[in-house]
Amino acid sequence: MGDTNFIGGIVKILETPKQIFINKNILFTSFRVQFPQVKKNYVVHLKCCGKLANDVVRFYKTNDYVLIEGYLSLVNLQSSNSINRQSKKIEITCLKIYPIALGYDRSSGHQV
Repeated sequence: MGDTNFIGGIVKILETPKQIFINKNILFTSFRVQFPQVKKNYVVHLKCCGKLANDVVRFYKTNDYVLIEGYLSLVNLQSSNSINRQSKKIEITCLKIYPIALGYDRSSGHQV
């Protein structure tokens, strides 16, 4: 693992969270989000585990805005087309998630 830092911020969920089990007993959820307040909209991979992973799948969906707290890390990726060049992927291991703006159906005036 690379350098890590604590981070908090508002993000927009870009895809439906996907769940997998690690070692047949640890629930793990990962999905992509973006920071909408930054001029260059960076896409970041968010991951969480345990009870939080289950809550994310139950309560949040694509295009929801949430406040997150977690640890930011840079993960090295091997590039297949160049041996000397390594790219980095930004990941956030999420500790807490709070709802900000969940899906809203404007025609009926109810939350979806």
